[in-house]
Amino acid sequence: MDNTGYKRVNRELKIFSGNSNVPLAQEICECLKIPLGKINLASFSDGEFYCQILENVRGTDVFIIQPTCCPANNNIMELLIMIDAFKRSSATRITAVIPYYGYARQDRKDKPRVPISSKLVADLLTAAGADRILSMDLHAGQIQGFFDIPVDHLYAMPVLIEYLKGLDIPNLTLVSPDAGGVERARAFGKRLDADLAIIDKRRTGPNEAEVLHIVGHVAGRNVIICDDLIDTAGTIVNAVAALRKKKAERVFVCATHGVLSGPAIERLYTAPIEEIVLTNTVPLDKSKILPNMKILSVAGLLGTAIQSIHEETSVSNLFV
Repeated sequence: MDNTGYKRVNRELKIFSGNSNVPLAQEICECLKIPLGKINLASFSDGEFYCQILENVRGTDVFIIQPTCCPANNNIMELLIMIDAFKRSSATRITAVIPYYGYARQDRKDKPRVPISSKLVADLLTAAGADRILSMDLHAGQIQGFFDIPVDHLYAMPVLIEYLKGLDIPNLTLVSPDAGGVERARAFGKRLDADLAIIDKRRTGPNEAEVLHIVGHVAGRNVIICDDLIDTAGTIVNAVAALRKKKAERVFVCATHGVLSGPAIERLYTAPIEEIVLTNTVPLDKSKILPNMKILSVAGLLGTAIQSIHEETSVSNLFV
């Protein structure tokens, strides 16, 4: 036992999945060459969730794959119940692998008398019995501080950069759709040897945004709008319109999480975007995949992190 109280003997790695993104969990298991754990997840007629683990997990190192995407409340509750089941089944350590962390946008009090819901979800996960968290491209980095347990925060940038480099786009400018994404766009721009532009955006309400003006030179240049997630696509579509008005040439969009709720698909379909690059942190129905969409897999990245965490080796090289 080390100084954290963690038992190091006879630990077997086991991966289980909730219902939110089973294909991603299966792909991670293929990368690690281990079978996906057997579990029975069901619900009663009144909507209550039920979980039964169908194999022995006593003394094992358990990883639960469950992005808390739509329906967020159901997926969060299912994850909490799974964590409790593994804790009561004497798993040595339980890591909640949450590629997309729901409620991440409610990370501060920006108005009077509102909750900090991302902190509440962190408290629930800890209270349920999670020993650590593995997530990807949190909407706000400070969410790591909401947990009193270790958080490994990965970035999809290596996967996205590799693909974008292959496109070999000349005269390239990386565009941040708001001030909060400048650091992300700058990091992408540095690796792609591209210029940087920023869109000054004012949010007028939930899922509503108004573009004010563009800081940087985009006329006659090919641009990539880089964001952490696309939800209703209002921000992206307004950004594309503003860039086209400023005489930008080819417009690409890349984001880690394709939430794509409400009118997102219709908006993206009609927008003059050459290609939309997303990852599979959030599962997408075939009806939501447009002809100009490219879905990249982060299973290899998550699998490498899981292996490193299990073997107690460094994962810091995956953080950039």
